Amino acid sequence: MSGAGLAPLLARLASQPPERPALQSESGQISYGALVERSLAWVAWLRAQGLREGDRLGLLAWNQPACLELMLATPVLGVTLAPLNFRLSAAELGSLLPTLDLALCLYDEACAPLLAGYPGPQQPLPPPPALSRTERDAALAALATQRLDPEAIALMLLTGGSTGLPKAACLPHRQLAANREATIAGWGLQPDDAVIQATPCFHAAVNVLALPLLQIGGRVVLMRQFEAGAYLRLLETAAITQVFLVPTMYQMLAEHADFARTDFRRVRRLVSGGAPCPAPVIEAFAARGLPLAQGYGMTEAGVNLFQPDPDHPLSVGRPLPGVELTRLAVEDGVGELAVRGVMLGAGYHGRAADWQAQWQDGWWKSGDLARVDAAGRWTIVGRRKEMFISGGENVYPAEVEAALLATGAVRECAVFGVADARWGEVGLAVLVPREPEGFDPQALLPALRSRLAGYKLPRHWHRCEALPRTGAGKIDKPALRRRYDPSLPSPEKA
Repeated sequence: MSGAGLAPLLARLASQPPERPALQSESGQISYGALVERSLAWVAWLRAQGLREGDRLGLLAWNQPACLELMLATPVLGVTLAPLNFRLSAAELGSLLPTLDLALCLYDEACAPLLAGYPGPQQPLPPPPALSRTERDAALAALATQRLDPEAIALMLLTGGSTGLPKAACLPHRQLAANREATIAGWGLQPDDAVIQATPCFHAAVNVLALPLLQIGGRVVLMRQFEAGAYLRLLETAAITQVFLVPTMYQMLAEHADFARTDFRRVRRLVSGGAPCPAPVIEAFAARGLPLAQGYGMTEAGVNLFQPDPDHPLSVGRPLPGVELTRLAVEDGVGELAVRGVMLGAGYHGRAADWQAQWQDGWWKSGDLARVDAAGRWTIVGRRKEMFISGGENVYPAEVEAALLATGAVRECAVFGVADARWGEVGLAVLVPREPEGFDPQALLPALRSRLAGYKLPRHWHRCEALPRTGAGKIDKPALRRRYDPSLPSPEKA
């Protein structure tokens, strides 16, 4: 792994002042010098376990320094890191893990029960290893001259799995480096920026801000598990300047008793991603003078594709530098977003046919439908597979869901199309009301009619206490369809 290529991200970190703060967690603060040394110690430890270039290492662990240290260490050894979703069940992991061809799977104590039925090589995550001064100096000297094959696979990240078992997206060094560079430039990140990594490190969101900030000397604060009150306290005490969360987390912050009195003055950017952010959540932050922008990306594409625009929070902004995007099969201004070029990954591990099926005319199809305004700002209007046709008109569930949430009577909701003898398809809405007692969904219709055409109004209504979610935290619409679609006989129906 010498000659022309990319320098390891760890080498970038080694150029920072060694005393500069890098990571903060429950166990304390880690400087850049210590982070580099600990990561190099992991290289030596993994080598001692018999891992070699081309091997794949699984990691099943809650957020902790080892998650990021191993992301920095494995490229130096030529090993692919596969962070695993601890929100999956033991049965789901039992089906998934044999397909990943892992040389070793490391796990923390909290995740041990999830691997009870996995027969592959596994080992508890050990305490942070250490190097002697001589070993450290030799490792640093070798790191300074190392170059990585840009197309070698650095990470295998699991997709959301909303249509079955998650797929393992193969992310090469080329793509991850391009994502970091484009994000640093397009988002205007600075060395004095700091972010709380509250989404799990197995998620593609670790590439949104944590790794780009480490590249330029920023700070990353690790939360083992998100809790709204603790997050709001960290915003103040850790001098956080950049915020990235999924919409549910923002909703939890807005509803927390401490939200109104939390000092956000240091925060320069708030970005929501992973799913469309409901307008009431955006409005709750706007009421405090906090513009909340929507981001967009895909596990398969690195992850950031746009520069979020807080002045237009319903859009995802304009493409980042170097990002190649288009719309396919455009109808009434809406087409399927597609990507190509340096930001695109290298495929799905062991599922080449699934990857190839998403190509069209040299573009990789995202499955998301988008429109572009005259100023070049993109807006995501929904998933291609979720769109349904009612009476010959296209209906985008995301638009209907936004209107339902805007009534203020609905905490969360999901809409999908079901068969109808007269109209072909009509909408079915599953609602979680804010005030369950006396809630009548028909009372929402006047407000909905002021925002939506008649053919977009749901014809079937159901309510529940909470919506099911996938391991990645997204609403599990297939599970809702199995339960509520009147055309599907199921014992789960309510």
